[in-house]
Amino acid sequence: MDRLAPESLYVDAFRMKYDYHNAKTVIKACAMETDASRLLSRSGRFDPESLSADITDEKLSDYPPIFADAVINAKSALAKTSNPQTADLILDSAFFAELSAFAEASGNSFFAGYVKLLADAANLKSAVRTLRMGKGDVFMEHVLVPGGSVDCDRILAAKDAEELASLFLTGRLVSAAGYAVEAVSGSGMTKFEKACDNAVNMYLRQAGLISYGPETLVAYLASVENEITAARMILTGKLSGVDGAVIRERLRELNA
Repeated sequence: MDRLAPESLYVDAFRMKYDYHNAKTVIKACAMETDASRLLSRSGRFDPESLSADITDEKLSDYPPIFADAVINAKSALAKTSNPQTADLILDSAFFAELSAFAEASGNSFFAGYVKLLADAANLKSAVRTLRMGKGDVFMEHVLVPGGSVDCDRILAAKDAEELASLFLTGRLVSAAGYAVEAVSGSGMTKFEKACDNAVNMYLRQAGLISYGPETLVAYLASVENEITAARMILTGKLSGVDGAVIRERLRELNA
């Protein structure tokens, strides 16, 4: 990450998630002794074939320390527990830790705010799902990720859905927090998750007020990903025979 031009820093931040996707895929493939090359993405920072070989051989000294350590820990955890979710959680936490480090290195408050909001949205979703499934604090502790504006300890200390929602009522996730109690009770999950994603997209719209700078690049990269996600949602819905009105209801607000 040393001496990266600002543009490269932001582009790499968006590419990072695909490296973690590839790591998850390769680690599971190694455990199952199968070839998962067709599932690897070429959108990451690292060549997927080289990454696959390096993960298999555990030759990770040339990779970012956060990423390398997470890969080793995830691979070890899967071998010990045979639980793929354990490996995924380790890599998810590392992803947000590395992304937060990128945000800090950027020195840009807009990008830092974007990353914090992503982490907050991920944690609110995870906490709601945990309460909805009736899982305990130990499980929730493992699914929460670092980097958010709401400290993980405060989320863990929440006694019920109402107290959890109250933690997010003063931030950009206020609308999502309004749906959280309903989602925990067993209904309204679609509205809740959509509100979480829309909060992030509405934040990105602020970049439209800036004529030049990294904010414009960040919003553009996020917009491209959102449009791809929308296209996949539409195509998947149509292939599954979902009614058009239901598909439109599930689509997120685009930040463009």
